[in-house]
Amino acid sequence: MLDHLFLINIVFTLIIIFFQRRNPTTVWAWLLLLYFIPVLGFVLYLILGQNFRKDRMFKMKEIEGEIKYAVRRQEESIYRKKLRLRDPELDRFKRLILYNLNEGEAVLTDNNDIRIYTDGREKFNALLSEMDHARNYIHMQYYIIRNDELWKEIEEVLIRKARQGVEVRVLFDSMGCRGMHHSDWVRLRKAGIEVAEFFPAVLGKLQLRVNYRNHRKIVVIDGRIGFVGGFNIGREYLGKNRRFGYWRDTHICIEGSAVTSLAVRFVLDWNYAAGENLFLEDRLFEIPTYLRGGRDPVQIISSGPDSHSQEIRNNYLRLIHMARKSIYIQTPYFIPDDDIRDALEIAAKSGIDVRIMIPCKPDHPFVYWATYSYLGEMIEAGARCYTYENGFLHAKCMCVDGLVTCMGTANMDIRSFSLNFEVNAVIYSTRTTGKLMEAFENDITKSTLVTRKKYEQRDFIIRFKEQFCRLFSPVL
Repeated sequence: MLDHLFLINIVFTLIIIFFQRRNPTTVWAWLLLLYFIPVLGFVLYLILGQNFRKDRMFKMKEIEGEIKYAVRRQEESIYRKKLRLRDPELDRFKRLILYNLNEGEAVLTDNNDIRIYTDGREKFNALLSEMDHARNYIHMQYYIIRNDELWKEIEEVLIRKARQGVEVRVLFDSMGCRGMHHSDWVRLRKAGIEVAEFFPAVLGKLQLRVNYRNHRKIVVIDGRIGFVGGFNIGREYLGKNRRFGYWRDTHICIEGSAVTSLAVRFVLDWNYAAGENLFLEDRLFEIPTYLRGGRDPVQIISSGPDSHSQEIRNNYLRLIHMARKSIYIQTPYFIPDDDIRDALEIAAKSGIDVRIMIPCKPDHPFVYWATYSYLGEMIEAGARCYTYENGFLHAKCMCVDGLVTCMGTANMDIRSFSLNFEVNAVIYSTRTTGKLMEAFENDITKSTLVTRKKYEQRDFIIRFKEQFCRLFSPVL
């Protein structure tokens, strides 16, 4: 029996090594799991570890016309040094702007007004108000939707607007919304709302793709207003879950031309999930002409298993390398790859003010203890690291030099870099970045500084949890 098990393990090992080209660190993590849990480890690999990156599911070639033309025009203006940013200090970030143009066709728009929400009730009150004023369409996409009192509030507005003739589309991730029932979506469809499911479950609830989830949270209203950030839909995001307490997150509302980029991102996902082609409807991408004089230049960037490169991760890395004074990071999960980790350590050792804030409590224990182990390395390098004590920290935000912010749905971890479908906003603005840094500094008053002495005094159980969970960090 043991001989047969040994042979089966060898076959599985050869499949993992030779049949998919992967990062060697990830391969070793899977081989370690296979060694400790024979056969079952390979079953987990089939569910969690398949690499779909070769499948280009969302093809940008569908986007033609004005958007393609805007990308080429902006690239030319950068190459000819004609692109002018209002703040001369931002000129050194033009290469990042060009990278996002070349890699993700992310047009820079400079006429945006941005509102920041760090409290769930304020964010959802704003969302409900903006939806109530919708005239043409509401496009809504969330990773998690829970069937509770918050969803009832939102559902009521969606149904009312649909009955008024507003086109309403709701896109949800099958894994994130597994707590919803089929009848919940049927009720929406009967009210005239279009619904699409990303990577549907098999036989109702069986999830064969635990990885490759659509982690994006996007709402676009009339092409005029766009929401993006960390809040999902559920009572815990209002601070009503006793386990987590107050929920500290970061979400933004954009009014301006960057909303068109969010509209395109939603439609790409919708077309795949629903099997339609909304790009035939030009009115969904019209840029409003009645905008107030916005001040914030923005690029909307996205990445996922279908992308040629890890664009959001590469933006984080590039911003770290470009920092001269400060790097502020808030993230619930801090599992950087080697390049991100090395860049942050070099920055901290070079005298740059590196600050990292994570939650004081786990929502996913394996991920949390791996996070805590990497935090220790940052402390050793000289970074100031904090645990947020006033509830749960779910914000995903990096601010550099008080000039540029990269924020949205992507955590600072390998899963967000390569396994999840994510979307972030890169904001080139001292005004907005300054506000987010103020929010960070306010959070410090509700946090504990993890000193080197405090970290070294952690007990044996915590040390064991860290080391064990870190072994599997490439696949968490």
